Amino acid sequence: MSVSPRSVPVSTVVETDVLIVGSGPAGASAALALSTYGVPNIVVTRYARLADTPRAHITNQRTMEVLRDLGVEQDVVALATPQPLMGDTTFCTSLAGEELGRVRSWGNDPLVQAAHELASPTRMCDMPQHIMEPVLVDAAVARGTKLRYQTEYLSHTQDAEGVTATVRDRLRGDTYEIRAKYLIGADGGRSRVAEDAGLPMGGQMGVAGSINIVFDADLTKYTAHRPSTLYWVLAPGATVGGIGAGLVRCVRPWNEWLIVWGYDVTAGAPDLTTEYAESIVRKLVGDDDIPITVKSSSAWTVNEMYAETYANGRVFCAGDAVHRHPPSNGLGSNTSVQDSYNLAWKLKYVLDGHAAPALLDSYTAERAPIGRQIVTRANQSIRETAPVFEALDGLDPQTPEQLWANIAARKDASEAAEKQRTRLREAIAFKVYEFNAHGVDLNQRYVSDAIVSDGTPDPGFDRDPELFHQPSSRPGAKLPHAWITSGSRTLSTLDTVDGGRFTLLTGIGGDDWVRAAKAQDIEVATVVIGPGQDHEDPYGDWARLRETSDGGALLVRPDGFVCFRHASAAANADEAHALLSDALRRVLGTT
Repeated sequence: MSVSPRSVPVSTVVETDVLIVGSGPAGASAALALSTYGVPNIVVTRYARLADTPRAHITNQRTMEVLRDLGVEQDVVALATPQPLMGDTTFCTSLAGEELGRVRSWGNDPLVQAAHELASPTRMCDMPQHIMEPVLVDAAVARGTKLRYQTEYLSHTQDAEGVTATVRDRLRGDTYEIRAKYLIGADGGRSRVAEDAGLPMGGQMGVAGSINIVFDADLTKYTAHRPSTLYWVLAPGATVGGIGAGLVRCVRPWNEWLIVWGYDVTAGAPDLTTEYAESIVRKLVGDDDIPITVKSSSAWTVNEMYAETYANGRVFCAGDAVHRHPPSNGLGSNTSVQDSYNLAWKLKYVLDGHAAPALLDSYTAERAPIGRQIVTRANQSIRETAPVFEALDGLDPQTPEQLWANIAARKDASEAAEKQRTRLREAIAFKVYEFNAHGVDLNQRYVSDAIVSDGTPDPGFDRDPELFHQPSSRPGAKLPHAWITSGSRTLSTLDTVDGGRFTLLTGIGGDDWVRAAKAQDIEVATVVIGPGQDHEDPYGDWARLRETSDGGALLVRPDGFVCFRHASAAANADEAHALLSDALRRVLGTT
């Protein structure tokens, strides 16, 4: 007996809590964080697949801390190129040609390596975007994200209750609406969401032109003895971002590569034929006999643009949509992931009714200054390559033959050549601001209504804040890392802040803080560190870093940033409860 199918009403409107446009680092990490927190979300991408080229790759310690909290750190570590293979950034005339100097990079200088180990439980690595995106997206989907490929964002409208986005199914050709309480535009450097939201921008686009060429070649004999992520080739005629050099980037040691080569942006991109790409590869490798296979080539522009505000009503933007810059310092995907991590927990608390919508205003207040800083830093790093050429008298118009003569002259036994060698060493060493900017990675300080000042003056930084990380427990700073123990387990203080909840850290004498935390209307985890407590400080590192007495308290947000500090024990239980309750109300905007 046949049974006719039951008639089911068809709706052209799909509903969710958060709609995310874009599946790159910003969109994928937003989805992962939201799904980890139990917030329903949909990701749409106009493409039929995730990234198919390496694109971003440097993954710094702060991003690894985020991924650690979201439970995918080990998945990334298993697939990434490890830190020791990243760090002999080499300047040369070609991979097979003369070497001009090296910079120990990405934490591989012995002194910087020690600083990295002291700063974080994680290690930076090289994780190309086409390998990173599947890790983030797979984990997000496994936790509840609904992903739609070939679904193009067209427009949105918003009202007091939510956002209605119109999207087009590029496979079927029809359009439909997605109704969400909030919209995240993570749709890259030409973001339609940011444009439709009318986000004001500063800076300019298209300040220089570059070409990416992805190719396969076994370059072991030129690279394995000086392992690095980046090899800078100072060859006559090379112009990356206007600084006169070509870049050979290792994608996977030592067989997969990406070259960055410049072009005159005013004249437009050249015809990217296979023959043209191969000629550039040969020029920078310097060996015509090694077999090469060009896999792809594409043109892009160097940008220096940043959004002044990251939100309009219920629409938020993250990643390249709000900060557009060259890949110098490896800041792009890192800042994108951290944008989304900052926003996700705030959306959760607002959607759950634990916070007022005013909490979301802190997203722009906290992340826009970071975005502007990294756009400035990335472009400055490009400009700081010019002194390398200046040391070789290579910036003045001259023939390639003259530049080769200048390069050769540095080997002369003359006073002029000695001065030239000194200038070249100093110029290359100065590139630590691009390749070892530990402070840029970790010294973020937030100032917003979601941070409660403790009234102490800002002490500033003891050393260069771009080069050196300086941990602090001051409200607005990331919780300092220290190794502590819990029974037979050794864990980081950062590991005590998890699960998308607030955490209060105290010590012996902080019982009133613990009771106050347990009496709050929202969950506040408590961590007591001291002899005989659930957590102990065997090395004494936490006592040195916490900047409070044993009975003092630090309240840490779900994103690991300190939002309240009281240097000493509370006078009594009532004071602890009043202070902590007030701090939470101020952070969550419920006062």
